[in-house]
Amino acid sequence: MAVEPVPGEPAAVADLADERALVIADYHAGIEVGLRAEGVELASRAEKRRDHVCSLVDGTGVDRVVVLGDLGNGIGASRRDERREIRDFLWFLTDRVPVTLVKGNHDGEIEDLVADAGFDDVAVTPGDGHRAGAVGFAHGHTWPRPDVLAADVVCVGHEHPIVRLEDEVGGARTERAWLRGRIDPGPFESHYGTDLELDGELVVFPAFNDLCGGTWINVEAEFLSPFLPAGLTGGEAYLLDGTRLGPYEQV
Repeated sequence: MAVEPVPGEPAAVADLADERALVIADYHAGIEVGLRAEGVELASRAEKRRDHVCSLVDGTGVDRVVVLGDLGNGIGASRRDERREIRDFLWFLTDRVPVTLVKGNHDGEIEDLVADAGFDDVAVTPGDGHRAGAVGFAHGHTWPRPDVLAADVVCVGHEHPIVRLEDEVGGARTERAWLRGRIDPGPFESHYGTDLELDGELVVFPAFNDLCGGTWINVEAEFLSPFLPAGLTGGEAYLLDGTRLGPYEQV
């Protein structure tokens, strides 16, 4: 397949036209700052997050990193600590490989930050998507462009899918999950008012940042994305370790 999850990780490797890319979604740099503003005291995990991605780049031997939006956490102008984390993250990454950032709804002024820091190897693309060979990328907070949707595999973030799992004695836990299925053309044709030849796979990425929370896809979920769940048919959930849970509504 063109997009394969890295076992045990909230990341995948994608085969593009002439290179391989590590793909992650919803990094949410500086999230601890936002949580502290809400009264939740957490030490910064910025270095741990950064090193985690760098180790994945080194371990997979990819040629590029693609971030499916929400590299930052603060909507609009990011805070000082968040901007510092983003700059450090990009410096470490671009020392290894170029970066493509698909703009998300939390990435308000990311183009200015990238330009001001002089990152020549960071490309910021619009939130409605980016196409590279057989793979389309979008954040997921808005409708992807038709040419992105026409890719063999469309990768989106934004939703932060998680599943609630219960054991036989009533204990429960939540885990990040992948959501994969086929694209249902209907909602996209209705949105764009035209027939679309769509027959690809839709992959909804787990959030890379485990502090984000997310959509409980198996507990009467109210999805965040405007095209989910209607734009997904035959959707199945998978844990990060590759465990196939089956149809997400029945987990």
